Amino acid sequence: MSTVPQPLQLQFDRVRRAWHGSPMPRFFAWWGGELQAMLPVRWRERFGGGLAWYLLQLDGDEWTVRKAGGVVFARWSSQLDATSQQVALSDALRGVDVEDLRIALCLDAGAVLRPHLILPLAARDNLQQIGTFEMDRQTPFRVEQVRYDVRELRAPAPPGRFAAELVVVPRQTLDPLLARLAASGLQVDAVDVSTGSDRLGANLLPAELAPRRKHPRQRLNLALGVAAILLLVLSLFQFLHNRESALEQMRSDVESMRADARQVGALQQQLQDNAGAAGFLAERKKRTVSALAVLQDISQRLPTTAWLERLSIDNSGQVGFQGQSPQAARLVDALKGSPVITDANFQGTIQVDPSTGKERFYMVAQLRKPNDAKPKAAPANAGSAP
Repeated sequence: MSTVPQPLQLQFDRVRRAWHGSPMPRFFAWWGGELQAMLPVRWRERFGGGLAWYLLQLDGDEWTVRKAGGVVFARWSSQLDATSQQVALSDALRGVDVEDLRIALCLDAGAVLRPHLILPLAARDNLQQIGTFEMDRQTPFRVEQVRYDVRELRAPAPPGRFAAELVVVPRQTLDPLLARLAASGLQVDAVDVSTGSDRLGANLLPAELAPRRKHPRQRLNLALGVAAILLLVLSLFQFLHNRESALEQMRSDVESMRADARQVGALQQQLQDNAGAAGFLAERKKRTVSALAVLQDISQRLPTTAWLERLSIDNSGQVGFQGQSPQAARLVDALKGSPVITDANFQGTIQVDPSTGKERFYMVAQLRKPNDAKPKAAPANAGSAP
């Protein structure tokens, strides 16, 4: 069975389809061909690489082998013993790199069914599952009776859909062939359909019967690639180190020249800050009316029957005071003409205190600037509030 988890396999299929649908494969194929043409013939043959597919087909009572797209160059009887058949196949494929060698068992086109499908684009990620659903509709077989594959076609299709082909072979046709191959000790990497001298491009081989191949050259290439990347990173780090060393020397020279300038600037800034702070405090004191003067003025102007409960002055010069009076509405007139506050007015509503029977009020006013404040006599009926 395949050891790749199903969600991961779906991601691989999606990436593979996106890669094949992009122009990058054609570009790299052209670029590789141009580079390969620049190499000598011997080097080209040695480093050409790539998978070499050979097609194995049962012709009557004989096995035939041909290269994909070529003519038959080897055949032997299927009645030979397993050892003889393995030797015949090895002789036919002598000189082929074992790591690049791939063998596909090709079936006759008349032994398979190939109905065409028009599917929505969302079905690209679940082609095998779509084949299960379409099996009863497109073929006279059930899923457990066949081996099948679904491949995407490059045929025109309506917008939002794509063309595909369901390739189906009955198990009673394919399984005996696979059993004969297993008895002969022959392994195949795929089961496909013969189309002239080439193969269709499907794979009807069950995943559990696919051979597991080792790829030492691939591991070597991966190790060489990692080594090349590491060397590139090391060279970049060396370049950056040399550059940083030169810059560090220049920085140390510049910093030594800036040290005295920074010290002088710090002392000058400190002097300016101290002078500014002292001037700010003096100006603030000069332009600010003291809270004692505000309290004294309000106390003198309020009638003797009223008293204050709370007085506050914020940084913006707003004065708020709360208290009680028998007739709170008259307090606005009493505070007019104050040399320290102006714009006295009520904040909120006037409410009667049930415990004292007096009206509870809250008033706000604005401090006058000291230059605008002029001493004025308090009203005759005013007195200090208790």
